[in-house]
Amino acid sequence: MSNRGSFSNKLGFILAAAGSAVGLGNIWSFPFEVGAGGGAAFLMVYLFFCFILCFPVMVTEIAIGRKTQLNPAGAYEALGFKKWRILGILGIISGVVILSFYNVVAGWAFGYFIELLSGHFEIGSQFSTFIKDVFKVGLYAMVFMFVTAFIVSKGVSGGIERASKILMPTLITMILGLVFYSLTLDHAFEGIKFYLVPDFSELTLSVMGNAMGQAFFSLSLGMGALITYGSYVGKNDNIVTSAAFITLADVGIAFIAGLMMFPMVAYLTNGTMEGAGQGAGLIFTVLPGAFESLGPLLGVVIGSLFFLLLSFAALTSTVSLLEVPVAYIVDEKGIKRRRAVWIMATIIFVLGIPSLLSNGYSGFFTSFITYVGAENATSFMDFAQNVANDTFLPLGGCLISIFAAYAWKTQNLNAEIALGYPNYMGSFIQKYLNFAVTILCPLVLGTMFLLTLLQTFFGVTLF
Repeated sequence: MSNRGSFSNKLGFILAAAGSAVGLGNIWSFPFEVGAGGGAAFLMVYLFFCFILCFPVMVTEIAIGRKTQLNPAGAYEALGFKKWRILGILGIISGVVILSFYNVVAGWAFGYFIELLSGHFEIGSQFSTFIKDVFKVGLYAMVFMFVTAFIVSKGVSGGIERASKILMPTLITMILGLVFYSLTLDHAFEGIKFYLVPDFSELTLSVMGNAMGQAFFSLSLGMGALITYGSYVGKNDNIVTSAAFITLADVGIAFIAGLMMFPMVAYLTNGTMEGAGQGAGLIFTVLPGAFESLGPLLGVVIGSLFFLLLSFAALTSTVSLLEVPVAYIVDEKGIKRRRAVWIMATIIFVLGIPSLLSNGYSGFFTSFITYVGAENATSFMDFAQNVANDTFLPLGGCLISIFAAYAWKTQNLNAEIALGYPNYMGSFIQKYLNFAVTILCPLVLGTMFLLTLLQTFFGVTLF
């Protein structure tokens, strides 16, 4: 463990793991998923899934990592299940695919920070042109990957933990400041009402599925990130309380992001909440105009601060996504950390080029055929997101639960969790975790995987 590095204390692990969970998904995609899902009804289902479904998988991943002190692939083999090594490989591949397109979106956010800092508010109306400029966006993405790689190259304690201790408090401070400001805007109450007062007529099976997918992605589950981070955790740390703090941090920041975003939307629409589910259009095309209306000085300050916030949120996640394949190379191939970091950063950046080209620059990657006979083509970036986020992650979570319950056995999982948690055995939390890992998670996540697989790759929609 001394050769691999470790977190210096429990707080360092919680901040790093929370940083892994907190990202663009919380601030960029979560608000528009809430908007598209009808507001508060989506929010309630999302919170339910985070604590009831995702929490047990998180505890299990951390326990596997701490038990083996290895990367996702090596962990299963170290437990005596060499054939399950493929599950770890699947997780590593998922993280690589996600980081390849995630870094492009991070480049958008960082680029908008630069543009608004210079007072270029017209960038909002030029979004489609901006993302086609592969050389400019590619440069921003390259800078972002360089910063990510630099942090990871400094090691677990000196790089990842130290950066998390700076980035996470800064992120929280910035988002709270923007919340207080957005609540002073005209029609802010209408935005808060839309966000917090549920309309259960909007609660469809599709909305529930989206809420579950958002919960799973935002908590960085199913890709081996928390197995990797768990491998750097001390044996005396309480895994259950750590997982609870991580979940609360992730959910809390996503919730606060809604308090920031929906008053801004209400301000833009004079309280009608039109376009609340526009997604990227809401963030990158609409908000710069709202910031411009604040005046040349205040608009630059608030606008650039917002996109700096997005960049910080992205960075906390890209660090953990890069650490997963790096840990694999260090453990399995014996390559020194710094060399492994720059090798993987270069490979992943190159793998992200199709996503970079898929926003209008290349017709082939912009209109990408997902399966033979598909009526509507999609961009390569959306395709990669569907494969990794909506397909691989639920499959990974399902198989991790099956492994823990039926291969490794729940008694061994319980024994690992009990280290650092003296009152765990016989407690309600033990009984619930065992039920969730044995029955609930495999059933729900397995169903979600099959439904998504049929819809995404075969065009079959059962609901």
